[in-house]
Amino acid sequence: MGKKKSIYKVQFHNQGKLYELYAREVMQSHMYAFVEIADIIFGEKSQLVVDPSEERLKQEFSAVNRTYIPLHAIVRIDEVQKEGVNKIIESRDSGNVAPFPMPPVQPHKA
Repeated sequence: MGKKKSIYKVQFHNQGKLYELYAREVMQSHMYAFVEIADIIFGEKSQLVVDPSEERLKQEFSAVNRTYIPLHAIVRIDEVQKEGVNKIIESRDSGNVAPFPMPPVQPHKA
């Protein structure tokens, strides 16, 4: 019996919103300062309750094989036991947590 593939929950900021995606592959990208996410997991179409934000994400990532997220946009990456519902969390102006603005890291020159 083969080893069960890991499942990752990735949270990142995109256009003022917090995205939460479940994927089977998360790795450092060959492109400098990006995290590569592949094999995004979406719920079964037979579910009775449809989450509008998951449907929006399904449409947004339907033709995407791999997505590359800037490192400074990543909030958290967790390896989890099972997948959950992908979602977009609207930002609230009254919140006290915001991404720290960071310039891209420049590689050292030899």
